[in-house]
Amino acid sequence: MAKIIKQNGQLVVPDVATVPFIEGDGVGAEITPICRQVVDAAVRKAYNGQKQIEWKEVFAGGKANEQVGEWLPQATLDAFSKYLVGIKGPLMTPVGGGIRSLNVALRQTLDLYVCLRPVRYFRGIESPVKHPENVDMCIFRENTEDIYAGIEWEAGSDEARKFFRFLHDDMGVNKVRFPDTSGFGVKPVSREGSERLIRSAIEYALTRNLPSVTLVHKGNIMKFTEGGFKKWGYELAEREYGEALKSGRLIVNDCICDAFLQNALIKPQDYSVIATMNLNGDYISDMLAAQVGGIGIAPGANINYVSGHAIFEATHGIAPDIAGKDKVNPSSIILSAVMMLDYIGWKEAGRLITDAMERLFVQGCATADLARFMDHGKSVGSREFREKLIETL
Repeated sequence: MAKIIKQNGQLVVPDVATVPFIEGDGVGAEITPICRQVVDAAVRKAYNGQKQIEWKEVFAGGKANEQVGEWLPQATLDAFSKYLVGIKGPLMTPVGGGIRSLNVALRQTLDLYVCLRPVRYFRGIESPVKHPENVDMCIFRENTEDIYAGIEWEAGSDEARKFFRFLHDDMGVNKVRFPDTSGFGVKPVSREGSERLIRSAIEYALTRNLPSVTLVHKGNIMKFTEGGFKKWGYELAEREYGEALKSGRLIVNDCICDAFLQNALIKPQDYSVIATMNLNGDYISDMLAAQVGGIGIAPGANINYVSGHAIFEATHGIAPDIAGKDKVNPSSIILSAVMMLDYIGWKEAGRLITDAMERLFVQGCATADLARFMDHGKSVGSREFREKLIETL
């Protein structure tokens, strides 16, 4: 099996590249094989059979628990670490104690500090806004700090009472109105974590000649966490990208998160690359996805641009209500695979897929979640959508 490696700051990708994948739970069993088949067809066509992905299945979630009695086996983490680039379907979260979220565990264990969520409009898709074609943004959402650090104490617990005593007695905090019934959470936001996220966003903008990077935050209220994010971002831009700022190649600005949510509806064309913290990025990426057709066509990735590790993923859940019914829209994981192809430098294959998908949408051909809103929508099942997509490549 041929590994993708990082050498001298660049990915080195063999013509036959091994890519580990997690099938996923629920609808994952349907969309992940479809994704692999579409990608294989596009790679064959784009490179006349000279390039190929060698898929390596690894396990997590319900399937892993059934087979080996673990939700996230070490072998899976080792495979993603070894082969650098992988892809996954949606995973269920275990009920009860232990791992809070398998997705979060993967991101934090491999230090995938960027959650990358590009949002663009496909012609033919119906939208709740008048001009969805103006939405073309890429969200850089910090993936390891803020609320994803998971520092919380339950109301009424000994830990919560101890934490309150520390706040009240040692720190002189008198703002907790109902201490006996309060849960507490701490959100760490560091200079290092903020800088590496913002640096990745700036590099992305510069290499693609995109007009601006906007720091989205709530620094007017949380002055030392979200405000720190903003401050460190401007300082980083001045220190490391001063020439690009002076020449006009780079514009860095900022926006309060609630104002940004309004602006993204009213004037989305003013924004290009967004750098933000975890919780803000969660809201922003889903709201923007709704403007261009919904989470069913929203791709995503989790990336460490320093080490090269990246896991691309369907951004929706396991949808148990439609699992096995040939109804699920596989576009999210397919478009995430397009991001993967772009990441490893196989852009031609990715363009074949996005062009073919848009042609189908223009014809009104889509799964039920999208077709029902189209004027001339022709609803097809998941497998038929796969066949039509491959035919249209």
